[in-house]
Parts: sequence; structure tokens; C-alpha cells
Amino acid sequence: MTQVIIEFFSRFTIAPEVIIFIISIMPVTELRGGLIAASLMNVPVVKAFIICYVANILPVPFILLFIKYIFKFLKRFEAFEAFIIRMEEKAMKKSGSIRQKQYVGLLLFSIVPIPGMGAWMGSLIVSLLGMDRRKSFAVIAFGVLICGFIMIILAYLIPGFIGFKDLTAAFFP
Repeated sequence: MTQVIIEFFSRFTIAPEVIIFIISIMPVTELRGGLIAASLMNVPVVKAFIICYVANILPVPFILLFIKYIFKFLKRFEAFEAFIIRMEEKAMKKSGSIRQKQYVGLLLFSIVPIPGMGAWMGSLIVSLLGMDRRKSFAVIAFGVLICGFIMIILAYLIPGFIGFKDLTAAFFP
């Protein structure tokens, strides 16, 4: 998926930094996809990390503060109701570790570098469970930071070391 997004944006004259920012702010790809894209576009690691981290964390406070209200409003419209219900059900299915272990579970949920987990889904789960927003934001921000270091190893160090630049794209679409 990351490769498809890169190819789409490469048709336009857009700086690689803007592309990785857009990829990192999106709900499915988040920082994981942004760092893979940055690696594939040869963006320096420190610059890439800062851009991807900021982009991934940027929507979290808004999700924590407003998602319940947005969902409640959208449920009034038949066109959105089924989608919103599916999103809530999906989030609650993934909430097990967060329910059981609270903030430790949220931290682990934010760290795991696979699609469907991370800051967006973690923020949604926190909102639906009614957990403390400030503590949750700090935990999510720290989890994304750790995830970023894991992704730097996967996207920058390992592929460069073994000579396969597209290896990470194969495992993290």
C-alpha cells in the first residue's frame, strides 16, 4: 500500500517530506508507512522520523476529544450509521488488552507496528472506553515513539544492511 501511495504522489511535483507527512497522518499507514516511504525515497532518517512522528501524533488529541461527538452526529444519517457502528465494533473487538491492562495495554497496542493497531485505533478505543484522555495521550505518544524506533530499524537499517530496499514494503504494505 505504501508503494502505491508513493507512486500516486510521484505523479505530481510534491516533496518527499510532504508525501511522508500525508502517509503518516493517515489512519491505516500511520508512522509505519511513513517511515517505509521515507526509506524508499531516501529521506534522511532523523528528518523522516520527526515528520512521521509529528504527523502520526497530530490527530490523536482531536480523536480523543471529539470522536464520540462526531460518531454521534454521523449516526443520525443513514448513509454513515452502518459504517460508524462497524468502526465502533472493530475498535471494541481490539480493545481486550487495553481493557485488561489499561495503560500498559494501550502502550503495547501503540507500539506494535502492524496495520489496525497504533495511535488512531488506540485513541478511538480510549474514547469509547472513557479512559483518561491526558494519560492516554502521553501513553500513545510514547508508544508511537517506540514504534518509530522499531520502524527505523526495519525500514532503514535492515534493508540497507541486507541489500533489499523493498523488503519492508513486502511485509508492511
